[in-house]
Amino acid sequence: MPFPSWGETEEGRDMLQEAAEQLVQAAKLLNLDPNLANRLRFPKRALIVTVPVRLDDGRVVTYTGYRVHHNITLGPGKGGIRYSPTVSLEETTALAMWMTWKCALMNIPFGGAKGGVCCNPLEMSRRELQALTRRFTSEIVMLIGPEKDIPAPDMYTNEQTMSWIMDTYSMQVGYSVPGVVTGKPLVVGGSVGRREATGRGLVNLIIAAVERLGLVPEKLTAVVQGFGNVGSVAAQELAEKKVKVIGVSDVYGGAHNPGGLPVDDLIRHVEAGGKVSEFPGVIPVSNKDLLEIPCDILAPCATAGQITRENVERVRCRILAEGANGPTTLEADAILQQRGVFIIPDVLGNAGGVTASYFEWVQDTQKFFWDIGEVNRQLQRIMLGAFQEVLSLAHGKGVSHRMAALMIGISRVAQAMRFRGLYP
Repeated sequence: MPFPSWGETEEGRDMLQEAAEQLVQAAKLLNLDPNLANRLRFPKRALIVTVPVRLDDGRVVTYTGYRVHHNITLGPGKGGIRYSPTVSLEETTALAMWMTWKCALMNIPFGGAKGGVCCNPLEMSRRELQALTRRFTSEIVMLIGPEKDIPAPDMYTNEQTMSWIMDTYSMQVGYSVPGVVTGKPLVVGGSVGRREATGRGLVNLIIAAVERLGLVPEKLTAVVQGFGNVGSVAAQELAEKKVKVIGVSDVYGGAHNPGGLPVDDLIRHVEAGGKVSEFPGVIPVSNKDLLEIPCDILAPCATAGQITRENVERVRCRILAEGANGPTTLEADAILQQRGVFIIPDVLGNAGGVTASYFEWVQDTQKFFWDIGEVNRQLQRIMLGAFQEVLSLAHGKGVSHRMAALMIGISRVAQAMRFRGLYP
């Protein structure tokens, strides 16, 4: 029997290469000490585990899981856990690196981490997913904890997944530890507004960009790729701001209507098990074609590597707002900049999730919970503050928004590393 693969994928290698190249470019602009820049290329630690699960048909299948700490200089690790057939060590490492810069950019006391299990959750029962989650948690339990590493939901994981992780960890230590994860249900220490925070934070920035460009929301159109927690909330928030949402998509395909889509009805349709492409009155389109629909605001909120050298010339938007991680390659980013597209890069655009996770962690730690008004006020304050910092640096240094965001995050981590020194 051959030795099991550790899940290396072409997509994961591309993501890690993209993350590393971003670091190289930002470090050059910062004139960063080569010793520090080289240290930041590598994760602090990476754990690979096998996760055996007894399936409903009696078979025992062994999955591969990962937890990566890229850098925890500024505080405990923070990053999601995803269940997907694409999960690999390279993908997880790239996502952990982006989380490092994101937390530093938002000025919250976390480092970058990420995790996941290579599996197909769409083909697994609830019992199988619970068994997978509890065994994976047991295998990584030495890395996680409210002062060490705080996981959160990501692709194909949710509040229920986080509840199972919290319960498994709590059973190991002998008492309830709500702060070990964020993105939990309210009844076990979750925070109001956490689920909506990534999409809501993205739209806060979109509206700030609209105002900066002197545009009027009621006269704008938007296309949102991805209709999960991030995309559906972003589409809903845009519609509430009177922006006409003319295209959305889920994993099965997209829906287009030049006259505008009824976003609330679409959300109910999807929650009932439907596909957006099957909603009455829409024009079905592929995820690829959806990105090429002319619009004012394009929000890729699905997966990495969506806008590349191959399709960037056919992308037509005025504002590109990245809700996903790594949806635009550096090559495509440069072309969009030349065309004058206003880019809200992922490290800033989707930071609402980790920011609200920070709020949840603070509330769990203090055992004092906020109302939705306080959560939304603090989210908007931090998001818009980072937005202004990025724009100010981009203008002052003549660099792209993406490079400015990376430069702020990387410089804060580097400064903290210099102060803490090299052990021993």
